Amino acid sequence: MVWVRSEYAGELAVVVTWLAALIPWNVTYSSGISGGSVLFVRFPFFQVRYAFGATPARRIALTDPLSAIAFQQGQTIQVAYQAWAVGAAVLAVGVVVATLYYRDEERLEAGPADPVRVLGGILGLSGVVLAVATSLLFTRGFPGVPVPVGVVFLLIFGGLLLTVDQE
Repeated sequence: MVWVRSEYAGELAVVVTWLAALIPWNVTYSSGISGGSVLFVRFPFFQVRYAFGATPARRIALTDPLSAIAFQQGQTIQVAYQAWAVGAAVLAVGVVVATLYYRDEERLEAGPADPVRVLGGILGLSGVVLAVATSLLFTRGFPGVPVPVGVVFLLIFGGLLLTVDQE
């Protein structure tokens, strides 16, 4: 079964890698935090926190993975945020590779490693690391149930790129 024609594998690799950077890897709705409800939408490189019922100035907060680690210092879920930072770093490498591949396709394809498979491995690895982060959020006492939306896409995209038939 062929999911993508081999001549489009490079373009697919670049597009799904960029898309993976834009999809939230985790969405969590928590009620009872500080007497209210909070929605956390965690993208690979930042988190949006929306506090229902809060004053407009405190309703929305943006946080990057490193700031989130610092905020959770000494808490049981700090390790989940550390895993998030590792997953984000792996995906950042993928975005850089995809950008280089987009800019200089012939040179990268002439190299020792197939860039489509490299990007597939990077997406798969970031999916696994962010799945671990999701699991740690759930098992370390973070209120609410984390839904690994983007993790599923990362794993599918990684598997797709690793198995694409190239001639």
